[in-house]
Amino acid sequence: MRKAYPIIISKVDDTVPFSVYIPDFDAYTQGEDIADAINMARDLIGLTGLAMTEDFHQEIPLPMSVKFKLKETDTLTLVDIDFDKYKRENDRTPVKKTLTIPSYLNTLGVEKKINFSALLAQALRETLKV
Repeated sequence: MRKAYPIIISKVDDTVPFSVYIPDFDAYTQGEDIADAINMARDLIGLTGLAMTEDFHQEIPLPMSVKFKLKETDTLTLVDIDFDKYKRENDRTPVKKTLTIPSYLNTLGVEKKINFSALLAQALRETLKV
């Protein structure tokens, strides 16, 4: 379910380069530059939407469901998000896997106190470039 939400980007001061307000979620974030502000807004929308559905059993608000006013210095843009894809990409639920390795590697790994699960996860992230 891909949706596009309005966000309001404001230049506050030099200590916080860009402030972002997401009216439909009544939420704020910030970014170092415009691209970072958009990415931070997308992440906040994703996290908030998932928390609403999974933790609080609420529906995710529809885009542009809230009226808002812009100041003259504000920039209005849209941020798209696919909640299903966001959930898949951020799901950290452990999954048990059975694998086979040569006995000597197992022996050496145990002697060196290697965390096999962490090593496999690291190798998969590197191989999959995620």
